[in-house]
Amino acid sequence: MSRTQIQYLTLSQEDLIEAGAFDFPLAMDALKKSLFLFQDKRILFPDKIVQIFNEETQERINCLPATLLDDKICGVKWVSVFPPNPRRFGVQNLSAIIVLSEIEKGFPVCVMDGTLCSNMRVAAMGATAAEALARKDAESIGFIGAGEQAKMHLLGMKAVRPTLKVCKVAAVSEEEEEAFIRDLSKLLPDMTFVSCKTVLKDAITDSDIIVTATSAQAPLLKAEWIKKGAFYSHIGGWEDEYAVVKKADKIVCDDWETVKHRTQTVSRCYTDGVIRDADIYGNLIDILSGEKPGRENDDEFIYFDAVGLSYVDVSIAYAMYRKAKEANVGHWAYLQEKMIFEKDLAGKVKF
Repeated sequence: MSRTQIQYLTLSQEDLIEAGAFDFPLAMDALKKSLFLFQDKRILFPDKIVQIFNEETQERINCLPATLLDDKICGVKWVSVFPPNPRRFGVQNLSAIIVLSEIEKGFPVCVMDGTLCSNMRVAAMGATAAEALARKDAESIGFIGAGEQAKMHLLGMKAVRPTLKVCKVAAVSEEEEEAFIRDLSKLLPDMTFVSCKTVLKDAITDSDIIVTATSAQAPLLKAEWIKKGAFYSHIGGWEDEYAVVKKADKIVCDDWETVKHRTQTVSRCYTDGVIRDADIYGNLIDILSGEKPGRENDDEFIYFDAVGLSYVDVSIAYAMYRKAKEANVGHWAYLQEKMIFEKDLAGKVKF
């Protein structure tokens, strides 16, 4: 490679799966490492840039950067979230691309699909929290929502709670529930799946682990449905009534200072004066580091809220990139083969 040549690895979603990067232990290891590194100020975490095109539907594209100082890698996730997509066009509501650059010369090293990484990050965060906060003997899990995030969450939860035997799912339509069951039963043949025929209460009642994974901006989850000892992983925005927050024995966040300025239910509760900073038990890193105990008895209802942290995405993406390189997967592309004025430009420049 010439001194002025710049090349980078391109990785499609199919490349990543072929390389074995659809790997929850890999994602969770990268996630935990990043939480500790951030605590030690070894990660740069600038504010994200949000462009909302429709306030009502929250159609948006976000730009989320982060730098892993020890790995000398700077990354950015460019992610679009268009909640109406499934019903309007019959396609997924989220797509993402991730760019990784080294910070010695500042050149890009990888341009990769970010949808797999982004969905896995959400599930890995919920699973890491469940590992610390859900009952050890959890056997049943209930979902409100049956899309990609819900499917990913079940795989993540099963990775940390192999005791799970029953999965109940309720969605807007029975067709979505059936698709969820069809896709996941092939991967988890030891689980019993129950379609709740769009009755949300049936998915939640008696569930040891609860997951809401919808694009709704309405209080779908009711406090009265939740049993003692449940663990709740809240993925979306406003998916549960305020009484669910008030019912929690512990509220844990991925990062409360980030969460409190968003539109999650706990954020709304904070803005409306229903809860205060003191009502937040802590961040997940507080539990992982041993600074605070996690679950202390089998009757605690623990509420986990994650808003998403771009440095975790970048950390997981970097782990995926390394795995793909080791597997010799992907395609190399050139940003440039020579600098601009080293090229033969005769007849190719207009001025």
